Amino acid sequence: MATPVGEESLSVSARELRELRDDLQRFLLEYRFGLQEIETKISILRDEFATMHDYNPIEHFTSRVKSPDSLVEKVMRKGIAADFDTLRAQITDIAGVRITCSFRADAYRLFDLLTAQSDITVMAVKDYIAEPKPNGYQSLHAIVQVPVYLSTGPVQVPVEIQFRTIAMDFWASLEHKIYYKYDRQVPDGLVAELKDAADSAAALDERMQRLHLELHGAQTAPHRPAPRAV
Repeated sequence: MATPVGEESLSVSARELRELRDDLQRFLLEYRFGLQEIETKISILRDEFATMHDYNPIEHFTSRVKSPDSLVEKVMRKGIAADFDTLRAQITDIAGVRITCSFRADAYRLFDLLTAQSDITVMAVKDYIAEPKPNGYQSLHAIVQVPVYLSTGPVQVPVEIQFRTIAMDFWASLEHKIYYKYDRQVPDGLVAELKDAADSAAALDERMQRLHLELHGAQTAPHRPAPRAV
């Protein structure tokens, strides 16, 4: 049968498919191990605050490694080569952690505590708390590298860490669901409503921060990290 115009035949053996699968699993395994290193550090801080201090800045945290489908989608969206060296260099959020705090100051405090550890290297910082996105999105993003010691030797694994307040996280979750529902074609009126809700969430964060300071007194203000790009 003749091959239709514009189509190419694709022949991949079962062995080649297994090799591709195994290579991808090994690639993603490095990020899973890097994620576990960061999770351990966060858990230690959380348990220390819960046991030895009268206030715990960590409400909760979640983590994930991108699925193969999500990784392929991002490769196509960015228009980059699909080899592993390019993925390592161009996609820095394959492994990600989101830390939810009570107050904005907590986000900066936890950033300071984590990045002060000697085996963590800060690669990039984007402070969307100090400078929210036009749609109202707020969060402190940091790309860090952490060493993972494999049988073949150490590798530096990038992990994205997001620091948010409860209000920021609630707004971002709702915004994500709305954009997914409308396939990113959100009506202008709803976009304006989302921006207004973001402003209300920011005002709530400011008010709760003032109440917290009245109860606990002023603390040494954590520094705001200077924005850095990869």
